[in-house]
Amino acid sequence: MKIREFTLTTVFLAIILLFALTPIGFIHLGIIKATIIHVPIIIASILLGPKIGAFLGLAFGISSIVTNTMAPTLLSFAFSPAIPVLGTSHGSVWALFVAIVPRVMVGVLPHYLYQWLQKVLRKEKVSLFLTGLITTVLHTFFVMGSIALIFHDAYAKAVNADSMSGIILAILAVFFSNGIAEAILAAFAASLVVPPLWKVAKKY
Repeated sequence: MKIREFTLTTVFLAIILLFALTPIGFIHLGIIKATIIHVPIIIASILLGPKIGAFLGLAFGISSIVTNTMAPTLLSFAFSPAIPVLGTSHGSVWALFVAIVPRVMVGVLPHYLYQWLQKVLRKEKVSLFLTGLITTVLHTFFVMGSIALIFHDAYAKAVNADSMSGIILAILAVFFSNGIAEAILAAFAASLVVPPLWKVAKKY
C-alpha cells in the first residue's frame, strides 16, 4: 500500500511540475492565467486521500507563485509577494494566501465530496463527474473572491471597475471565460480516469 501510494504520488507530482513548468499548465488570458493543474490534484485526492491531495495542492500553489513571479500578468500581484500590488511599490504577503490556500483546498475537498456523493447517489461515474465539476467551480470562486476581498482596490483598478457590482461582473466574466471550461475538463477527467486507475492500483 505504501509503495503504491508513493509511486502514484510521485507520478502525480511529476505531472503537476510538467504542467507548471511548461505552457501546458498555465494559459495566459491577459488579465489572469487559466490552468489545468487542478485536474491531476482532484484525481489524486479521490484516489489517494486528502493528505496527499493537500501536499499536491501545496505544490500547485508554490508553482503558481513561481510562474507569476517569472512571467507576471496584470493580476500576478495577487499570487506572488514579489510583484508590486497595483498602485503601490511593494508586494503583499497576502498573495501567499491566495496562491496556496485555495489550491490546498483542491487537494482536500474532492476526497470528502466524492465520498458524500457516492453515499447519496450510489453512481460512481456521476459522483466523480460532479466532484470534478463542483471542486473546480468552488476553486475558481474562492480564488477570485479572495482576490476581490483582499486586493479590492488593486483588483478594481486592474479590471477598470468603479463599484462592487463592477467587481462582481469581472469575477463572473472570469468564471464564464475560463472557469466553466476548467470545470467541465476536470469533471470528464475525473469520471474517465479514476475508474481505470482504481482497477490498476488494486491489481498491483
